[in-house]
Amino acid sequence: MGTADRQIGFIGGGNMGQAIMRGLIQAGHSPRLLSVADPDRTCRAELRNLHAELFISPDNLAVAEKADALVLAVKPQMIRTVAEETAELECPPDQMIVSIAAGTTIGSLHAWLGSEVPVVRLMPNQPALIGAGISVLTPSATVTEPQRELADYIANSIGTAIWLDDESLIDAATAVSGSGPAYFYLLMELIENSALEFGFSKDVASKLTVGTALGAARIADSVGPDLADLRRRVTSPGGTTAAALKVLEDAEIRDIFRRALEAARDRSAELGKSGSGND
Repeated sequence: MGTADRQIGFIGGGNMGQAIMRGLIQAGHSPRLLSVADPDRTCRAELRNLHAELFISPDNLAVAEKADALVLAVKPQMIRTVAEETAELECPPDQMIVSIAAGTTIGSLHAWLGSEVPVVRLMPNQPALIGAGISVLTPSATVTEPQRELADYIANSIGTAIWLDDESLIDAATAVSGSGPAYFYLLMELIENSALEFGFSKDVASKLTVGTALGAARIADSVGPDLADLRRRVTSPGGTTAAALKVLEDAEIRDIFRRALEAARDRSAELGKSGSGND
């Protein structure tokens, strides 16, 4: 049985759960092989818009009892309760658990689910909502190769998947990609504000800012990983870009960003040590 023939269930039908289901359907996964449980009636009504053949229930057992992969797509403050409830359900013996709860370690999940349960941590970021995410995954030692392939299949449905065999790097990935969109939004916000001060209308300032960011990202994605070289190509000695970058360098922007990402990484580690990811 291939990955496209597997039953994939979701506990929690919020934004990220819906994004993954939408991505799977768009990738060709049969909606009849997807199921989701959510106690909220409004959420279940939204889920019906994804596909008419999607199985939707308020009952976790109705989803868990048939899923080859069970995605725990709940908020971090709910993960312990849901995991402990899942451990009591009659699930398939070879079922894999995929958790997208930020800050919740494999150790905590095993404490709640059982030490032999195959567990994969999947950390997507906000662009996954439009299928442009980048996700990091890390497996427990009990995950088999076919289960790893299935988790990879799930993650790739919402963008790009990167595997980390060292779980401790999840905290660093949280700082870089999980929180990363906010850094770019802040930078675009600052550029747009300056454009407004220069006299541009809100519409023009927004188009100049977002269009420039989008174009730069596309070039970086297509040309390769040498971002410093791309920056140098735009920076003529004594020119306008050089003048702007000198102000940023004089303000020690490199050190500011280094400290900012370290703070995000350390906070992620603190939340993981709390056992639930929300303290």
